[in-house]
Amino acid sequence: MQIGAERDGPILRLTLENPPANALSIAAMDRLQGKLDLARQDDGTRVVIIAGSGKLFSAGHDLKEMTAHRADADAGRASFEHTFATCSRLMQSIVDLPKPVIAEVDGIATAAGCQLVATCDLAIASNRSRFGVNGIDVGLFCSTPAVALTRNVGLKRAMEMLLTGEMIDAASALEFGLVNRVVPQQALTATVNEIASTIAAKSPLAVRLGKKAVRAQAGLSLADAYDTASRAMVENMLGPDCEEGISAFFEKREPKWRGT
Repeated sequence: MQIGAERDGPILRLTLENPPANALSIAAMDRLQGKLDLARQDDGTRVVIIAGSGKLFSAGHDLKEMTAHRADADAGRASFEHTFATCSRLMQSIVDLPKPVIAEVDGIATAAGCQLVATCDLAIASNRSRFGVNGIDVGLFCSTPAVALTRNVGLKRAMEMLLTGEMIDAASALEFGLVNRVVPQQALTATVNEIASTIAAKSPLAVRLGKKAVRAQAGLSLADAYDTASRAMVENMLGPDCEEGISAFFEKREPKWRGT
């Protein structure tokens, strides 16, 4: 699989290019990881979009690749461990990336493909999109996709998807909280670009500190969450962009962001 990369000013669009399945093979995950690592170091990139080519966003892990390793001396254990470790690192790198990541979903997202959608900071779907964690249908419970899924849709709904393997449509994904918006297919890319442009115009320092704080506090107790968020607010207030933004507000002009 290739990972297409296209820059439009501060917006980086990464496209999974291996139709029809856009499977997350080891090579695909490594390439996507490499693109994200570069984006982390690039101050010019403020927002990352992850999209899929063809009729599927991603069908998840490459089952043919994984099955082939059952012929290995260890029955595939080392390969399986490598696959899931690579996937876990990729998902965590999206969470830890100091720039927002938006999933642009047009079509089917299943198993690790659905995990990728749930992991991104935002997800915008076309009205033809469908989602599932259907590993159970082939005797493989989607335990690693469940990590991201349960942090998006709640335990009961996640368990129903995980235990039945049933697909949900875009409207249900919106209701569950898996995606932020559902739009007509022909409006999908324009909508994602508009959201990305809006975010890219904000203070990159505030966005970076904010994403980190929101992610960090999510699993904490109430007191620890407020402590973490308060420290982030103090750091944000002390930064040059907040000073500039408040000054611009009072002076009724557009701010000129300086922080990165």
